[in-house]
Amino acid sequence: MKKKNSKNNELGKNKLYKAILSLKNNNECSEFFEDLCTPAELEAMIDRWAVVSYINQGLAYRKIHEITGVSVTTIGRVARTIALGNGGYNIALDRIDNLDRLNYE
Repeated sequence: MKKKNSKNNELGKNKLYKAILSLKNNNECSEFFEDLCTPAELEAMIDRWAVVSYINQGLAYRKIHEITGVSVTTIGRVARTIALGNGGYNIALDRIDNLDRLNYE
């Protein structure tokens, strides 16, 4: 395991976030994340994101599993993060919902 220097770790995170923010469209995001992540890492992130809106709609975990195929354990982890985390899922979800509304008007 790599020994982490907290200052270097923070700089690395900021550089990663800046790189993500520099991406301009879905194609660029796809290329970046497919280069950055292993297939399993990317699938895990996709699974987590796939269940966020269903959790916010109040669907039962088993129903979400039936719809998405994502494990009930992962659904529970995402639900805990939504409830106790930093709010990142909801920020992104709200912004996407707002963009979708603008595109339909």
